[in-house]
Parts: sequence; C-alpha cells; structure tokens
Amino acid sequence: MPAITVDATTFALFGALGDLALRKLFPALYQLDRAGLLNSDTRILALSRDKGEPATHLERIDQALRRYVPAAQLDEAALGRFQARLGYLTMDFRNAEDYAALAEQVSPAMPLIAYFATPAAVYGSICEHLAGAGLAEQTRVVLEKPIGHDLESSRLVNDSVARFFPETRIYRIDHYLGKETVQNLIALRFANSLFETQWNQHHISHVEITVAETVGIEGRWGYFDQAGQLRDMIQNHLLQLLCLIAMDPPSDLTADSIRDEKVKVLKALAPITPERLSRQVVRGQYVGGAVGGKQVPGYLEEENSNAESSTETFVALRADICNWRWSGVPFYLRTGKRMAEKVSQIVIHFKEPPFYIFAPEQRSLISNRLIIRLQPDEGISLQVMTKEQGLDKGMHLRSGPLQLNFSETYKSSRIPDAYERLLLEVMQGNQNLFVRKDEIEYAWQWCDQLIDGWSRIGDSPKPYPAGSWGPVASIALITRDGRSWYGDL
Repeated sequence: MPAITVDATTFALFGALGDLALRKLFPALYQLDRAGLLNSDTRILALSRDKGEPATHLERIDQALRRYVPAAQLDEAALGRFQARLGYLTMDFRNAEDYAALAEQVSPAMPLIAYFATPAAVYGSICEHLAGAGLAEQTRVVLEKPIGHDLESSRLVNDSVARFFPETRIYRIDHYLGKETVQNLIALRFANSLFETQWNQHHISHVEITVAETVGIEGRWGYFDQAGQLRDMIQNHLLQLLCLIAMDPPSDLTADSIRDEKVKVLKALAPITPERLSRQVVRGQYVGGAVGGKQVPGYLEEENSNAESSTETFVALRADICNWRWSGVPFYLRTGKRMAEKVSQIVIHFKEPPFYIFAPEQRSLISNRLIIRLQPDEGISLQVMTKEQGLDKGMHLRSGPLQLNFSETYKSSRIPDAYERLLLEVMQGNQNLFVRKDEIEYAWQWCDQLIDGWSRIGDSPKPYPAGSWGPVASIALITRDGRSWYGDL
C-alpha cells in the first residue's frame, strides 16, 4: 500500500488558546507529526486575542501537549520538530487590520487551512477578513459545531461563509465521523454481502443508537442551557450515525456520493407531530445522585445554574424512516448526561427465524444482534446462537459473540483520535468525512419540529437521578413496542 502523501500547508488555528484547541487539536496535530504525516514544510499558526509575548503562549501549548498526550507517546525529538513549526499571532478576529499580519505569514505557494475553533457568530467576520486580505482563493475553512441553534440561524451562518467560500472548500466538523468504528460502518456494510443483503426491513427488527455520558455540564452552563441535549447531540452526532446506518449504497466513495445518500435518509425521516410527541420522545433533566460512587449535584444545582431552567439533559426518541428499505423498522435514539456509564454504541437487532425447531423454553434466546461500539472500547461484535459444548447438553443453545476488538486485534497499531483523521483529510482536500450544508439544514428542520412541539404542548423534562439510565418514561418508550434497551442499558 503506498504511503500517504500530504502537500505542505499553512494551518491557521483561530481560537488557539481555547479548551478545544489545547485538549484536542494541538495533540492531534502533534500525533500526525509524530507519525510522519505532516509535510516537512507545513507551518502551524496559533491565533488568539491573548496579548503578550508569543513565547509565553507557545509555552502554554507545550504544557497542554504534555498534559493531554499520553506519556508513552511523548517523544522529545518529535516535540522539538512540532514546536519548530509553531508560530503565534495576537489577533482580534473581527478587526480587518489584524489580517495583514496573518497574510504576511502565509506563502502563496501553499494552501491555507483556517480552522475556526471559535463561536459560530464570528465565522462570517473571519471569512470576510480573510477575503479582504487576499487569502480566500487558497483557503479551506473548517467549521466547528454548533452551526446555529435552529434552521434559520444555521442558514445565516452558512450563508455568511458561502459569500466568500464555495462548498468545495468548506469542511464542517462532526468529530464522530472521524472515529475508526464509524469509518468501519462503510466497510462493514458495503464490503460484506453477509450484511448488506440482510440490511433491510425483511431481516432487521429495530436499531438502537445510544450515546451516554457520565459527565455533567463541566463549566459549560452558559452554552449548554441555551442548547440542550437535542441540539447538542441529536441534531448532529446521532443523526449522522443514523444516516450511515440507514443510507443506501453510494455509487462510489466520493464525498458527494456519500453525502447524497445521507441526505435522502434525512429527507425520509417521518415528522413527529405534537400529538405523537409524548409517545415517541422523552426528555429528561438529571437531579442529584451518584456517578462512579461519587455524589454529584443535579443540573439545577450546578455552578452558575438557573434554578428555573427547563433545558433537557437527556433525550430518547423513536425515529421512523419512510422508504422501502426501512418501512416498519423503528430507530431508537438515546443520549444523556450524568448517565450510569460512558458508552456510545449502535445495536442492530435482526428478526427471529420464521419457524422455531428448538426447545420452547429457549425461544427467548433467539435474537442475533450486531453491536458496534464507538467508545470506550472501539469494536464490533456479532451475537450468534450456537450449541452448548458437552455430551450431556443435547441441543441446548447459548448466545455468544463473534468479536472484533480493535485495540486487541491490532495490537501494533494505536487507534488514532477522531480529530487526527479529520485534520489529515482536510490537509489532503478530502470532504468525505465532513457535513454538507443541506445535511445540516434537513437535520435542523427535523429537530426544529420537536422543539416547536415541546413548546406547543408545554412539555417539561422528566427528572432522573444522576448515575441512572434516564427517566422511567424512556423505558416505557421502547417497552410499548414490545422491546427493551440492549443489555444493562
């Protein structure tokens, strides 16, 4: 297999001293450099409003690398090489005059990657001033979520960027799309006839997608209370996972072929009317409890909280896709904070055989499941039925896994962080793992009807203890259909 070649770029990181940049982006760039995946001429510019000596701010970045990169992966030679690439500029992102200094640092012979680790309200100003400084023609822009808080505001943000950059040079980040297991969904489905021939309403009973966190707000009250779990997680991460599970085979692996199929899924999502909202959607808000044996406060007791807030920290819902492939197959989505366990997984439940020939008391065992784990241990497991070993067992069945655990199977390989893959794809000019404008808009359109429905019926979030699996109503949501959440979930 040929080695990956990456052209030289200037990587300009707007908001370089923020939490995302220090915890995720600089460590990801360092890992790419350590792996030999950065061109020797690539430069990294850290841009921030913080004044003072550049050396002081570069030292903060070095300290962040030593804190967030595992000690076994810190190599002084690699660190030295990475630090030699770094430069720092103090900039007011809304001030056009400050972009002249940036332009002086950018070589016209190489592309500029402008990564916006800033609030979306600044995206338009940055794009305008990049264009004013003569940098638009050679620039790819990377947009962090959230892009707006509803359909209308997302269009304003996207339109402000589109004034200066074509869609082919806009990269909208959803870091879940960079995870190794999510990438394997494409290979699993379309490279294995074993699965693709069964991937429809004739063979699949239902699908679960769960993204559960044990953490609370982590000091993000101001942002989160305006957003809530539906906007923060369902609108992007979980709907993107649903699209990858449900989409039809693309004609090829080009970015637009894949994204065209994802858009078809979003357009086929059945609307949830206010009359059906209470049966198909559950929203919750955590109260005090214990997580990992430690007492934690409720959402309304968090630092800087508003005791009157009705923002949801949990959502469970049933989504239906109105097309030939998925007619009658419910997709159950669930996500929340302060849950019992940190886990992200997709469970595909296959239908039972049409006729049962084994002992009647074993009938409840029959259910093949494909379990796709995104975290904490990335891997794929297929639950199958086999006969128990032993001369005295007769034809007694047992359920067991055929399992692929990435960290154990590929012991010589470190599983890269999602941001490493996404940054590398931007440098190579590949848009496959990024979200197109119409995907954002159809996802917001579907979520907006839920938010509007809650407002119409005066729905309030149901309390659930921190350290639990959410409100009791979320269990009833799936139980009404004669099903249950997989395993202990």
